[in-house]
Amino acid sequence: MSPPTQFFSLVTQAPPWLQALAATFFTWGITALGAGVVFLFKKINKAVLDATLGFAGGVMVAASFWSLLSPAEELSAALGFSPWLMTAAGFLCGGALLFLGDKLFYAAENRIIRKGGSSSFKRCLMLIFSITLHNIPEGIAVGVAFGSLTYGLEGATLASALMLSLGIGLQNFPEGAAVSIPLLRDGFSRKRAFFFGQLSGAAEPIGGLLGALLVSHARALLPFLLSFAAGTMIYVVVEEIIPESQANENKALMAVFTLIGFAVMMILDIALG
Repeated sequence: MSPPTQFFSLVTQAPPWLQALAATFFTWGITALGAGVVFLFKKINKAVLDATLGFAGGVMVAASFWSLLSPAEELSAALGFSPWLMTAAGFLCGGALLFLGDKLFYAAENRIIRKGGSSSFKRCLMLIFSITLHNIPEGIAVGVAFGSLTYGLEGATLASALMLSLGIGLQNFPEGAAVSIPLLRDGFSRKRAFFFGQLSGAAEPIGGLLGALLVSHARALLPFLLSFAAGTMIYVVVEEIIPESQANENKALMAVFTLIGFAVMMILDIALG
């Protein structure tokens, strides 16, 4: 058996919580890779970052339906719950959590500004807090996707969970760079800028493990958690990823990359689901 075949066999046979942990370490690694650009460049082509964000946004929107909401609806019916009520409640709760988190972030930001302090410290704190706030539910979304494999639901496949991890990883690359590059510009050393940049992704493995363990040991919670993860992802896409990619002067091209990302995820889910 060749090494790639052995590796794939190990991945498919591993328990869901371990798969989720490995996947979220991968997404954290992509964050670190993005933060590592400070060792190569002081400036990254914005069009490339925006196209990557657009593609990742499309992947995450498609994954929210085919990998999360659709299995949640199916399992809700199987468990005797109201499918529309369970999925809507989980979806809205996921979005509400990030909405409240954003409000807390802005309140903390204003408090820091009022108290004074160095601009570099403010930037470091605000950037890391903002991105980490969104990375936690992204990690949970990956964990839920892998944890749901335990129940063999239609749409909940290893391929879709891996593709979801890839989509989140892709949008983590510019996030890592978005933290480390401004810090380098503000006078941080390259090593310190890289450290704080990669640190913003460190919460994802924790969220991934938590999400996988929750759904693996509490089947009745799975429809709500799947919908909850979808709500957090849509909130991140609408509030952060799409607006950032559309800040590019070539908005139409960025929109095309979003459509491509959506189509790739949709094709994989339908063909391999």
